[in-house]
Amino acid sequence: MSVCVITYPLGTTATATSDLLDILSELTTVSLVTADISEGAELDEDHEIVEISDAGTGGSIPIAAIRFLRNQFRMCRVLQTRNEDVVWFFGATSYLLPILFSRLIGKTVVLQPRGDVPLTLQIQWEQRISDSLARFLASIVKMLENVGYWRADAIVTYTPAMASELGLDRYEEKLYPNGARYIDTDRFSSQKAYQERDRVVGFIGRLEEEKRIRTLAEVAKQLPKDVTFVFVGDGELRGWLENELAEEITSGSVELTGWIDHDGVPTVLNRFRLLVLPSKMEGLPTVILEAFGCGTPVYATPVSGIPDVVRENETGFLIDHIDGEAMATEIAEILERDDLEEISRNTGEMIEERYSFEAAVTRYEEILSRCS
Repeated sequence: MSVCVITYPLGTTATATSDLLDILSELTTVSLVTADISEGAELDEDHEIVEISDAGTGGSIPIAAIRFLRNQFRMCRVLQTRNEDVVWFFGATSYLLPILFSRLIGKTVVLQPRGDVPLTLQIQWEQRISDSLARFLASIVKMLENVGYWRADAIVTYTPAMASELGLDRYEEKLYPNGARYIDTDRFSSQKAYQERDRVVGFIGRLEEEKRIRTLAEVAKQLPKDVTFVFVGDGELRGWLENELAEEITSGSVELTGWIDHDGVPTVLNRFRLLVLPSKMEGLPTVILEAFGCGTPVYATPVSGIPDVVRENETGFLIDHIDGEAMATEIAEILERDDLEEISRNTGEMIEERYSFEAAVTRYEEILSRCS
């Protein structure tokens, strides 16, 4: 039994795909079909990789739609020549044409969402077109996904909570809700004792609307003077942040680092006493697991798979109300807790028990054996 993984244009965001390939390659032969692989993408050259196009998703909505359709036709042509038994759609859950074509030619089809794609697209589109049109276009993507889920042989989600939020519980007979990936526990480990860390909290990710960066700017302004807030990442709101927080940046209470190499993330996480993620939607952010590996508790919104790992007062804290002042107050209270060292230890223990490479391989071995 061999597996062909299909995903959307990668750009530089190949870490999650690379992790999946590494897990599956421990169990069988694996290939990848995708588009737009940049030079910065970290993919193991041991896997066969078929790049159907060097174009990304496209800047405008019409161009994105054309490339979306064109890539699906190209994937169908590639699949016709492949001899893998299983076609695994990773994130590309709205790629209905290759999903149906794979079923037609007798392949086992597995769909694994990485998050709520229709909602993500709706939020992005609302910045450029009317809200009603954005909702309509997002509903079309949702419809494509629903047909794909209906026709798939198996559906894999990171956690049970993610399956519930995406409305996939109705596919109980073919749902595998424990497909979370893994982190490198050698790289992402506690390098600095928690009690020795300064009062530094921060965010790691894209500086975009769906990450609620504007709310985080309010939080950063209202934190106690002895707390430093660090923004790690880049995106459309980078310039806005620099202007909005100019005074705080000058005083040193806020830092904007820009993108850092993934090898540098463990050092950053070992500096934090708390990682803050107030996103509107997620799947199961890898950075949460990476933070846990480094012994860093997380303060995050209870969306998708997050509540299954960020357990209130055990491995972190859930954001009840999205409000800059309220969040700043709660962060300040969290930093004063006398049980943070214990919570830090809990995060590391969770990673060792459930999210090591070996644990992930065991989970996916069971999934493959049951769905194929």
